[in-house]
Amino acid sequence: CINTLRIASYRQIASLSCLGLLLKCVSHSGHLLKAASAVAPPRASGRRLCGASLKTDVAKIAVLGASGYTGAEVVRLTALHPNIRVTVLTGDKQAGKNFSDVFPHLITATNVPKLVKIDDVDFGDVDAAFCCLPHATTQEIIKKLPSSLKVVDLSADFRLRDPEVYAEWYGHAHAAVDLQKEAVYGLTEVYREQVKGARLLANPGCYPTCSQLPLYPLVKAGLVLPEDILIDAKSGVSGAGRSAKESNLYCEIAEGINSYSVGSHRHMPEIEQGLSEAAGQPVRVSFTPHLINMSRGMQCTMYVKTAPGVTADDLRAHLASTYASEPFVRVLAKGVVPHTRHVRGSNFCLMNVFPDRLPGRAVVISVIDNLVKGASGQGLQNLNLMMGWEETTALSQLAMFP
Repeated sequence: CINTLRIASYRQIASLSCLGLLLKCVSHSGHLLKAASAVAPPRASGRRLCGASLKTDVAKIAVLGASGYTGAEVVRLTALHPNIRVTVLTGDKQAGKNFSDVFPHLITATNVPKLVKIDDVDFGDVDAAFCCLPHATTQEIIKKLPSSLKVVDLSADFRLRDPEVYAEWYGHAHAAVDLQKEAVYGLTEVYREQVKGARLLANPGCYPTCSQLPLYPLVKAGLVLPEDILIDAKSGVSGAGRSAKESNLYCEIAEGINSYSVGSHRHMPEIEQGLSEAAGQPVRVSFTPHLINMSRGMQCTMYVKTAPGVTADDLRAHLASTYASEPFVRVLAKGVVPHTRHVRGSNFCLMNVFPDRLPGRAVVISVIDNLVKGASGQGLQNLNLMMGWEETTALSQLAMFP
């Protein structure tokens, strides 16, 4: 029986209809379950082979805006998902093309459809959608989708709970205020229970994810003072999207580093929204992003004031306790500096805390892959919860190095 399990793939095990075979195996050897768990990852727990809550045992997923980097990452990650079949890919400018023509590195993703225009999609045959469209366009699109459709929105259109704050930072009125009231902010490790019941999920931005994961629990616990928080953030060029821009040309980026949106980046109110909730009072941060000559990866270096009597070791210990059982957050050993290269292509966040040479201050560093944990990976993590599947399904890939 053990040999039978060893030669079966994860998908084959999940699709076995002969439950009696497994029961016989269990009775044959008390060690079978332990052996089986070493062969294959846990089966998605929220979807059952019998009595599934959706239309089919495999959910049909649409990826809107699939011709961008985050859309491509959704396709790459979901290719390993036993409960997902991508049935719709939209990309208005690339409509009619094979997906591998747009992203040749995904030529082995042979079970995905051609790109189509979003107006040609029949959403009546779709269970859920990843919305990877540009900011300020998603609100109008989602308003037209069936209310039964679960949506993970990777744009910024539903992240800010206050429509007036949205209008202030994005320069126009919110076009779907009623939907905004319904949207759940999806920083998974903080809002997991709310995510489980969400229909419309506002996936956090990359910088807010990288900075809030360490700061939120520290501010909430009162270990870090809510004033004078400085965030020095750096991102790979993929964070700027795939559209052709002069500022993204090789000669404009190579062999250098530059700040951008100084004092005006739109992720600031999103970060402040979360930290204000954690602190129970308004919080303002100093935040400056920088563009680094690398394709993907993100680091946030945060300078904070500690509460009286609190040390950097106390901050580290609290983070280690907070994230001890989290599958995708790792607090590194004391003195170990997080590197972006150590999370490349993965859904992991690495973090650590260091004492500042200035008394009463500490330095907090966290790193993520901006396209995975900072976008599509966290989006899939959230969809797993929304659909009742095992949270880690299709997301356990280790980082790519070198």
